[in-house]
Amino acid sequence: MKRTDFSFSLPPELIAQTPSLEREKARLMVIDRQTGLLKHQIFEDILGYFEPGDVLVLNDTRVIPARLWFLDAEGKEVEVLLIRQIKDTDWLCMVSPGKRAREGARLIHQSQSLSGEIISINDQGERMIRLQYSPSVPFLSLLEQIGNTPLPPYIHSDPKEWKDYYQTVYAREDGSIAAPTAGLHFTRDLLEAIQQKGVQVLYITLHVGPGTFRPVKTENVEDHIMDAEWFTVTPETAELINQAKENHHHCFAVGTTVTRTLETVGVTGKVIPSHQSTSLFITPGYTFRVVDRLITNFHLPESTLIMLVSAFYSREAVLSAYQKAIQEKYRFFSFGDAMLLL
Repeated sequence: MKRTDFSFSLPPELIAQTPSLEREKARLMVIDRQTGLLKHQIFEDILGYFEPGDVLVLNDTRVIPARLWFLDAEGKEVEVLLIRQIKDTDWLCMVSPGKRAREGARLIHQSQSLSGEIISINDQGERMIRLQYSPSVPFLSLLEQIGNTPLPPYIHSDPKEWKDYYQTVYAREDGSIAAPTAGLHFTRDLLEAIQQKGVQVLYITLHVGPGTFRPVKTENVEDHIMDAEWFTVTPETAELINQAKENHHHCFAVGTTVTRTLETVGVTGKVIPSHQSTSLFITPGYTFRVVDRLITNFHLPESTLIMLVSAFYSREAVLSAYQKAIQEKYRFFSFGDAMLLL
């Protein structure tokens, strides 16, 4: 498969710059994979597609304000995006411009409350930064004071304006640099209504890193390597999913992060509780063993995300659905509308 097999032309005005102010009022494209039937609905209509005994699995990771601006030794501005804590005060990060963050470079945050030293650089250009700050303030509390929400680069609106929205209503485990955006459409009332139908609402945790969004640069899709992302599936969640599958109920995965997590721990068809990393890259030809219903947003051309959705249905059918979405002026990407694949 070629990267360009997953290309399509998207009018820039369809890239959502602001969210739907009422989460559940986003549009929803529903596709029956068996019949090919396509419907245009509203996200809250998703309630009608659940049956008693089904499971709905969400990613409860929470986006941290990991975008920071430092000054280098010459007083020039350097942007740092924290990716993942490695140990103690050492964090893997992305830095721009990279030329101002060579190994040994010292950076000072503009607030003077945080400084760091670049101690290493990996093959992908990511840095390891060793941070220094007052031990009297918990680091995440400090980030809440001085950090910014790392909105995707294609969203040009003020990140402070959408800080609360760019977080699922069920987010609780700090650690992501991006929201699992398919979950942004759920409200507490909608989740309660789903539960009242006899559906188990379950949670996994996968901390979203740059690997989810890193562009595929290789010509052949198979040559692309996904970055590892850490996840947790608890014994309780694994048991309830397995029970539902054994009783021939459906497993609804909310987003690509949940899908990759469940398929990583479900290679035998049974979900195994685990705390580890995954670099699973799902492309057409993959056999799904756990997930049989997918809730997702509309993704970037040539991205690993549209490749996963194509694997769940088919490349041709997904690209055809995307063309219909463009004709109907659906809103794309993180703040955009949703798709349900049955």
